[in-house]
Amino acid sequence: MKYRELGSTGWKVSEISFGAWAIGGTWGPVDDKESLDALRTAIDMGVNFIDTADVYGDGRSERLVGQICRESKEQIYVATKAGRRLNPHIAEGYNKENLTAFVDRSLKNLGVETIDLLQLHCPPTEVFYNPEVFGVLDEFVEQGKIRYYGVSVEKVEEALKAIEYPNVQTVQIIFNMFRHRPSELFFEQAKKRKVGILARVPLASGMLTGKMKPDTKFTADDHRKFNRHGEEFDKGETFSGVDYNLGLKVVEQLKEICPENISLVQFALKWILMFNAVTCAIPGAKRPSQAEENFSASDLPEIPKEIMDKVKELYDTNIRELVHYYW
Repeated sequence: MKYRELGSTGWKVSEISFGAWAIGGTWGPVDDKESLDALRTAIDMGVNFIDTADVYGDGRSERLVGQICRESKEQIYVATKAGRRLNPHIAEGYNKENLTAFVDRSLKNLGVETIDLLQLHCPPTEVFYNPEVFGVLDEFVEQGKIRYYGVSVEKVEEALKAIEYPNVQTVQIIFNMFRHRPSELFFEQAKKRKVGILARVPLASGMLTGKMKPDTKFTADDHRKFNRHGEEFDKGETFSGVDYNLGLKVVEQLKEICPENISLVQFALKWILMFNAVTCAIPGAKRPSQAEENFSASDLPEIPKEIMDKVKELYDTNIRELVHYYW
């Protein structure tokens, strides 16, 4: 496992880290014992950064992550998120009273006195234009409730606005073979400001595993069934906003250019790591076997330029007009 510096925190985190959404819920059936085994496998392979959120399984994910961190002798940095518990999820809800309640609940779920990294959880765009919200986060740092803070965003516009605030250490954004836009202006600006980038949804909700088929069935509690068109949250979170059948078609083309002796999963993750502005990719894993496949990608050779160019060509030809200008 290789490591990269995370913003200005002084931390060196695993360039492939653990995304803990799936072990909380809305990704089909999940078993806590298997989830814990997947986390242990990740840590054994050198993972030292875990990303979770208070809404993943209504605290289930945070509690599992807290358990594994207490059990481990390694230094594990934990990032969680706050804001999506709001109902309705509106900008006015991002106030000191609500955020304090969310942070206190996460501290309890994780079983810690201080949260390593707190991220605003894809708030409405207006929140990024409200300095008072970021002032509240500064207060949490002063109080010792959090060490650092960052944001998770849907849009490049939000990412660019967020990094204008001097104490924003990280931006979590969807970046994968189906979503190239962040690598343009945003990556350049984040590097200038020494802001860490967490590439989320790196496998496009599992589409880039190459294991899905036209007749693949998803359970009723899986967002890949109930959020195809943004019924519950931003549609870009599910298959990166790409039509399911089109995604399958492009995946077949990616398989044809995938370097020998690696899986499509590893190809997709290594592709992300070819961008040096990225601090880490955060794929999910519900089972140890998934963790092994994900985290071994760090040690693979770099992808040749001609293959990187072919990925871009596939994106430009098939995907760009569907996603590039929306997020």
